[in-house]
Formats: sequence, C-alpha cells, structure tokens
Amino acid sequence: MKNLIAGQWVDASDGKVIEVTNPATNEKIDTVPNATVEDVDRAVKAAQEAQKGWAKMSIHARGEILLKFSDLVEQHKEELATLLCKETGKPITEARAEIGQQKLFVHGYVEKSRHMYGNVIPAGSEPGQEKTIQITEQCPLGVVACIIPFNFPSDLFGQKVPSALVMGNAVIVKPSTYNPLTLTKYCELLQEAGVPAGVISCLSGDGPVTGHALAEHKGVHLVSVTGSTRVGMETMQTAGKNLTHVMLELGGNDAFILAADGDVDLAVEETVWGRLYNTGQVCCASKRFLIHNSVKDEFIRKMIEKIKTLKIGNPLDPTVKIGCLINEHAAQVVEEQVQKTVQAGAKIVYGGRRNGAFFEPTILDGVTKDMDVAKDMEIFGPVIPIIGFDDIDEAIAIANQSNFGLCGNIITRDMKTAFYVSEALEVGGAVINGASFYRAAEMPFGGWKHSGIGNEGISTTLKEMSRTKTIVLKNIL
Repeated sequence: MKNLIAGQWVDASDGKVIEVTNPATNEKIDTVPNATVEDVDRAVKAAQEAQKGWAKMSIHARGEILLKFSDLVEQHKEELATLLCKETGKPITEARAEIGQQKLFVHGYVEKSRHMYGNVIPAGSEPGQEKTIQITEQCPLGVVACIIPFNFPSDLFGQKVPSALVMGNAVIVKPSTYNPLTLTKYCELLQEAGVPAGVISCLSGDGPVTGHALAEHKGVHLVSVTGSTRVGMETMQTAGKNLTHVMLELGGNDAFILAADGDVDLAVEETVWGRLYNTGQVCCASKRFLIHNSVKDEFIRKMIEKIKTLKIGNPLDPTVKIGCLINEHAAQVVEEQVQKTVQAGAKIVYGGRRNGAFFEPTILDGVTKDMDVAKDMEIFGPVIPIIGFDDIDEAIAIANQSNFGLCGNIITRDMKTAFYVSEALEVGGAVINGASFYRAAEMPFGGWKHSGIGNEGISTTLKEMSRTKTIVLKNIL
C-alpha cells in the first residue's frame, strides 16, 4: 500500500518502506511507505488548502459523504475484518465486532453535528449590555492530525476521523506502523465516498519522525493522540511550541475492586471481558485486581477454571478466544514484567509462558501494594495481578496510589459501597458491577492525572474538534 497525500497514492519521498507482518504467523502481509518530514510537510500544506473548500460545504453535505463512507465499510466489512485480524493478531470475532462499530460512530457524529446549536446571550444579561445580543457558533479548527495506536485502530479511527471531518476540518491519519493497512483502506473508502483530495490524508511512518513532524508543524491545529503516557507528554511538549491544541488519551493501570459481598461469578466473567479482550492490550483494561481476602481463593480458583476453557490459537479461527500480542517484542516485554513481579515476591499460580508473540493468560498472587505492578507498571497483556485487602478504604488507597487515572470499577451488592468507591476513585470513568473496560460510543471518555487530557465520545468530541466564535450584535436594539 502507499500513502495518501493531496489525493494521490504515493511512496515515501526517500523510497523507504515498512514491512507489515502477521504477528501470529510472522508472514509478510504488505509494505507501507515510511513517511519523511518532507512528506508530512506536503500533506499538511495540501490539507490547509483543501480544508478551505471543505469548510464551506454545509454540515448536511459533509454528513452525506460520511454516511456513504459508512455504507462502503459495511459492503467491505468481512474483507476489512480479515485484514485487521491478520495485521493485529486479534481474534476474528473481535475484529468483526470492531469493524461493525464504524457505522455507529459515523452515524452518531453526523447526527450530533446537526444539533450543534449555538448559544444566545440575551440583551441586558449584565449592566451596560441592554442593547447588545451575543451569539456563538462552532467553527472548524483547520487541520487535525489523528495519531492512532495499534490496539483498536478501527474504533479510534471512528472516534477521531468522522468527528473532525463533519466539523469541516481536514484530517491527516497517522496509523501505527505495526498495523496500518486497515486504516489505509478506510482512507481509500473515504476518498471513494467523495471526500475531496487533500481533505483526507494517510501517512504511515515511524512515530519519532512522522508523528513528531505532525506535532511540530505550524499548519496543524489539533493533534489527537491515543497512546502511551510517554508519547502523550512528548507530543504535548512539541505541540506546545506552537500552542497547538492537543487531545490525549493515554495509559492506564485500572483497579478492579471486588468487595467481600461481591458476586464472584460475575467478577470472573467481567475479568475475562475486562482483562483478556484483545489479549489484554487495552488502555482501560482492568490491570490491578484488588480482591477482598475473604473471597480471594474462590476468585482465583474460578478464574483458573474459566481460563482453561478459553481457546488460544490462530486469530483467524472463529473458535479462538485469545489471540497473540501485536508482535513478539510486546510479548517479551510482558514476560519481563511478569518476571520482575515474581522477583519482587509474587507467585505465578497459572500461566506465565510465552511462545513468540503469544503469551498465555497469567494469574499472579501475592502481589503487594508496594510493588511496581500495584502502582504504575502497566502490563499491556493478559496478566491478572491479585492484591488482597481487608478494608474497602485500603482498596481505595491502593487504587489511587497510581499516577494513572483512566478508569476503575467496584463489584459489590451494596449500592452505598458502590457509590462511595466510585466517588472516591481518582479516575475519569468508574464502573459499578462491571470491569473498568467500558467505553460506549456516546460517553465522554477520558482520564485523570497521567491518563490524558480531554474527552472523546459522541457527546463531547465535536466541541473538541471545533472552536467557538462569538458574534456580538452591539446596539442592535
């Protein structure tokens, strides 16, 4: 595949490419250009010029083009799901579900854009303004760079790109170099749907070069990043030189709290969903399991029984529930983190073995609150570290000791306890009787502390993807 710049599919200016491989089989799937700083500059300048005409189109007209894109995705959904499965290593059932979400995002943002009503500040709202009326409107930002990670490329494309486009912005998509093919295909379908040349661009390339060049370019007006906290901080520092706006959805080390009265069977089911989905490669996955000591042994026993029923294997097999990580290096990092936790005193009670990019679901018992994994060591893989507690305030303190604050959850039958914990957790999203892995399309999703800046979701993103203008009708009365 090639990069999309100014409506043309082109190679990198220096001809260099990146190989995209299937992490489950190590087979080469395709190559993509490794974009240079010069390529970024060309894309931004083309986007700046094309955005002017796109912004003059009505919201309705822009929306119709996006709805056509949604229809094209539906027509190609099995092809797209297979491609996503192969380049990412996630089970085909999960890939199909992720591709299927694109329609929800597009239709949601298009409909929301039709109701982005302004405000009217009436005359006489303050002394001296008796003859003046003020009205507000949302205007495009200009050029939006969307830097999208490997774990949920389709979902995050759906959150960032349709919202930016429908508000009249030009968009430059920067997918992960590990799995850029599905998003490149999406940009092709946007072009086919009628998005003008230059309004949508796709640049594959190494983050330190391509991503950095986008963040520091004066022609980019917003950088929307989903990724690690380190990448987010670097992006913010770079973008700050031009006062470029940023939206950052970053790392997490979410606490899963099971109270003494909580439903253990529910907790097990939610752990499978909230920790093992996408082989644990989820920013808002539950990653620290705070289990009341009175039910800890039962939870571990039932968790082991459940894991043994989950098939691990080739992600293209529809009966497989656990696929591989994005690459072997990622699995090696998880392996090292597990070993480090064991060296600190924890014990592997299930799993712990790696085979290439595959890492089996692993349960660690004996984790204490002073270990790195109980604070800020985010394990991006299918590992369940268990920390026992006796008092709910103790659990809250352990949960809040992390620098991360993305999401968290509490499982209990007592609603007073549920709301007490939810209010006390220093997070952007608190889930009652479910895992922290919860992200509905409509909800304002975003973290506290080192987990991000801004909120993403149909209820909030359009405001982030635009800027407010106030028109003052002075002496109009």
